[in-house]
Amino acid sequence: MRVHLSNAVYGVFDYVAYPVAMLMAAPVLLKNLGVAQYGVWVVITAALSTGSIIASGFGDANIKYIASVRSHGDEGALLRAIRSMVGINLLLGGIVALIFWMLAPLIARRVVSSDASLQMACLWSLRIASLLMLVRAIESVCISTQRAFERYGAAVRISIVARLLTLAAAVALTFHGLGVVSIMSVTAFLMVLGTLAQLVRLQQYLGAVSLLPSFDNHATSALMGFGTFSWLLAVSGVIFSQADRLILGVSLGATAVTSYALCVQMAQPIYGIAAAGLHFLFPYLSGRQAVAPAKDLKRAVLIAFGFNLLLVSVGTAIVLLFGRQVLHAWVGEAIARSSSGVLAPVTWSFALLGLGATGYYTLLAFGRVRAVTLLNLAGGIAMLSMMVWALPRTGMHGVAMVRIVYGLITLLMYWPVFGILHARPKSHLLVSGTGPVCEEL
Repeated sequence: MRVHLSNAVYGVFDYVAYPVAMLMAAPVLLKNLGVAQYGVWVVITAALSTGSIIASGFGDANIKYIASVRSHGDEGALLRAIRSMVGINLLLGGIVALIFWMLAPLIARRVVSSDASLQMACLWSLRIASLLMLVRAIESVCISTQRAFERYGAAVRISIVARLLTLAAAVALTFHGLGVVSIMSVTAFLMVLGTLAQLVRLQQYLGAVSLLPSFDNHATSALMGFGTFSWLLAVSGVIFSQADRLILGVSLGATAVTSYALCVQMAQPIYGIAAAGLHFLFPYLSGRQAVAPAKDLKRAVLIAFGFNLLLVSVGTAIVLLFGRQVLHAWVGEAIARSSSGVLAPVTWSFALLGLGATGYYTLLAFGRVRAVTLLNLAGGIAMLSMMVWALPRTGMHGVAMVRIVYGLITLLMYWPVFGILHARPKSHLLVSGTGPVCEEL
C-alpha cells in the first residue's frame, strides 16, 4: 500500500508541478518578452506538447507489455521489449518531428504575419521544438518502463527537475533581453540532458549493457498490436480536448471562447488529478492479471474506485462551491458573470470523465484497448456532432452541456470491467522466452 500511495503522489505531482510553475512564471515572461513574443512562446509550447503526445502514443503499450513480462521474470524478453520500444519511438518520433519541421514555415506565417524578424524567430523556435518531439519520444520509453516496474519516483523527479529548470532558465534569459529562440535553445539543451539522465538511470536499474534500438519480432508485434489503439487514443484525446474551443472561437469570437476556456482550465484538474493519481493501477493490474485470475483482483479495483470517487467528489465540490469567486478574483467580474452558466456543466463533464479513470486503467490492464478506444471515439464524435447542432440553438451554455455526453458514454467502460471481474477464470497461455501472456482482446 505504501508503494501505491507513493506512486499516486508522484503521479499527481507530475501532473501539477509544471502547469503551476508556468502560471507563476507567466507574469514575468509576459512583461519581459512582450505580448507578441510571449504569444509565440505559448504557441510553440502548445505545438511541442501536442507533437510529443502524438510521438509518445505507444507508452501505454510499453507499460502493459513490460509489466506482463516482468511478472514472469523473463529478463531476456524484458530487455528485448524495451529495445523494441526504443526503436518504435525513434521511428514514430522521427516521423512526427519531420512533419512538424516541414510545417514550421506555414505555422510561423500564420502566427506572425507582419513582423519579419519575429516570424523568423517563430520559425526557428518551431524547428527546435520539432527536434524536441523526438527527444520526448525517447524520454517516454524511460518513463513508461519505470512505471511498468511500479517505480514512479525516479523518472518523475528527473522529468520535473528538467522541466522546472527550463522555466527558470527562460525567466533568467528574458531578464538579459534574450528572446524566444534563446529560450528554446536552452530548453533543448536541458531536455536532452534530462533524457540522457533518464536513459542512464534506466540502464543502471536494468543492469543492461545496451539500450540501443532493435526490433524483436514477438515484442514488436505485441507492442504494435496494443500500441496502434493506444496511439489512436492519444491522438483523438488531443483533438477532442481542443475541438470545443475551436468551434466556439470560430462561431462566437474570442470573448466567448475566453470565458469558456477559463472554466475548462479551472475544472480540468478534477479529471487530471484523478487520472494521474490512479495511473499506478495500470501497471499494477497489468502485472497481476498475467499470473492471477481476474476475480482475485476485484478487491483492488473496488478500493481504487473508492479512492477515485473520493478524489472526484472533493474536486467537484471545491469547483462548484468556490469556482465563481475564484474566477472573479482571477479575471474580473465581467468574465466571471459570462461564465456563470458554463462553469457547472463543464465541471460535471470533467467529474464524469474523472470517474471513468478506474475503468479506463482496468480495461487497458486486461488488454481491452479496443473497447476503450471505441468508447472514447464514440463519446468524442457524439460530443462534437451535438455541439455543432446545439451551438446555433443554445449558444455557449449548450456546448458546455453537451460535454456531459462524452463523460456519460465513457462511463460505459464499467460494463466490460464488471464482466471481466465476474468471469470464470481462464487458463493463461505463456509463450516461453518471447513475451507475456497471450490474451483474448
